[in-house]
Amino acid sequence: MNQWFHFSKLQLVYRYNQFSMYNVKIITSTVRPGRKGPLVGKWILEQVQKQGIFTAELLDLGEIDLPLMNEAAHPRMKQYEHEHTKQWSAKIEEADAFIFVTAEYDYSYPASLKNALEYLLHEWAYKPAGVVGYSIGAFGGVRAIQTLKSDLLSLKCVALGEFVPIPNINQFVTDDGAFLPNEQIIGATTLMLGQLQRWTKGMKAIKEDK
Repeated sequence: MNQWFHFSKLQLVYRYNQFSMYNVKIITSTVRPGRKGPLVGKWILEQVQKQGIFTAELLDLGEIDLPLMNEAAHPRMKQYEHEHTKQWSAKIEEADAFIFVTAEYDYSYPASLKNALEYLLHEWAYKPAGVVGYSIGAFGGVRAIQTLKSDLLSLKCVALGEFVPIPNINQFVTDDGAFLPNEQIIGATTLMLGQLQRWTKGMKAIKEDK
């Protein structure tokens, strides 16, 4: 009887671990009025939800409105004074993975995202990140993507090799404010999400190996 109960409990644990979903935060970078990031982020959210592997939440830095980094203690101490930092820390801590949606400003990503990253340290670590970049020009935010990927490594956040560049962003935004991508963007997104699932599974094991 006890052996059967023990075996059944192990089965339940295995099935829970097999089918429980990972948590991904989709973070949009821009804060200026008329920004396109939330439109792209909303579409990415819908694609993640269709996949059914992640529970997903869209974090719009324009709505979160973090002030310039104003914590006295270094982020490695996690001695946060301000409520906005504590709330931001809690959101990032609960994530298993990230998808950053970033515009390209002056060959890099926006200062608002740089600021949001620098508020924290440990909360980003040992988690994978997909990156979606966009620009009004032909390069699709590739320079912003590469700069962001490099900076994420310093936080021990592993950016995937697969990313989604969106060139000439305005051609994919309708008059009523919807983002309608082409087949190339859809295909790149599908590939990135598939890799994000694999990396999340592996990085979660690394993070828990303390």
